[in-house]
Amino acid sequence: MTHDQIIDEVRALRDEIARQYDYDIDAIFQALREREEESGGGHVRFPPRLVAEETEHTPVPEEAQPSSGSVA
Repeated sequence: MTHDQIIDEVRALRDEIARQYDYDIDAIFQALREREEESGGGHVRFPPRLVAEETEHTPVPEEAQPSSGSVA
């Protein structure tokens, strides 16, 4: 198996960051969030998607309904 230098470097950096926070995922996440806020860079934030609540009265499109014909 060949080793990719970039992948090896990314993994080493990831391990270094994890070691700094004693491999505590919550602490790592919090530190990354703080670093993100301090960067001052623009971040894309999408509004939450609205999910239509399915009820008994929600019509099912005809093409989504099972066919009543027999399949040969």
